[in-house]
Amino acid sequence: IEIDLEVEVEILVIGVILVVVVLLELVQVGFVVLVQVEFVGQILVEVLVGLFVVEVLVEVMVEVVVQKMVYSHERK
Repeated sequence: IEIDLEVEVEILVIGVILVVVVLLELVQVGFVVLVQVEFVGQILVEVLVGLFVVEVLVEVMVEVVVQKMVYSHERK
């Protein structure tokens, strides 16, 4: 079976286009996953920072309460 040169070129072009489309889809999926990972990472960082701030606030409040207790105990 002889295939015309023109037909071969068309098949080749279609093949190249398919490969490019598949690669673009993979890149797009990879980008979406990357963005989601970055988003989750950002949320985790915000949660950790929030926990740290809460911890610092609790420590400060405990310190203040202890100081007040010591102060009121010394006054008596």
